Amino acid sequence: AQSKGTVVLAYSGGLDTSCILVWLKEQGYDVVACLANIGQKEDFEAARKKALALGAKKVYIEDVSREFVEEFIWPAVQAGALYEDRYLLGTALARPCIARKLVEIAQREGAQYVTHGATGKGNDQVRFELSCYALCPKIKVVAPWRLPEFYQRFPGRRELMDYAKKHGIPVPVTPQTPWSMDENLMHISYEAGILENPKNQAPPGLYTKTCDPANSPDTPDVLEIEFERG
Repeated sequence: AQSKGTVVLAYSGGLDTSCILVWLKEQGYDVVACLANIGQKEDFEAARKKALALGAKKVYIEDVSREFVEEFIWPAVQAGALYEDRYLLGTALARPCIARKLVEIAQREGAQYVTHGATGKGNDQVRFELSCYALCPKIKVVAPWRLPEFYQRFPGRRELMDYAKKHGIPVPVTPQTPWSMDENLMHISYEAGILENPKNQAPPGLYTKTCDPANSPDTPDVLEIEFERG
């Protein structure tokens, strides 16, 4: 089949973007994967090998952690930017930083398209796409979760997991732990699965950066902080 052109994918190596990479290949796109290092704990070389094995034409592993801190996190802290006076916008701040790198790589590769794994009902699609359009008005965004041929084929994560199994795509989620995690230097957040219902508490084993409150000791720790310069 004739190629539809090159698309730069914001790739995380998780269930959604791994399946999207293979699906884009099925649709006739040449896929360039871009994995941004924003401070998450990840084996980046394993992610590179996985993306190439899934059919990516090229893989960029871009360390944007320093600019993420200096140009996004720090200005937000200075501005006291909090959502509803409590949420520190860890995911929201990272998306424009990633989008800037997507556009840079698209221009370097002569790609006409960029794509992402954000759902069709959430804020991330807006963060990615408006950032890309602001930086490159001519860019075209492929949003799989808004395309009927994609979301009708994959109405839920179980269908994605079946697709991954069929195509030999290794993924870090199972039907027992179907949530996805978004981690960066600033925070970690979780979504999907039983977490979609606010009445459900976080299941055991979910916590990665902190101790599960249920298993925390009832004696306090004292933390002293000193400043060497200023």
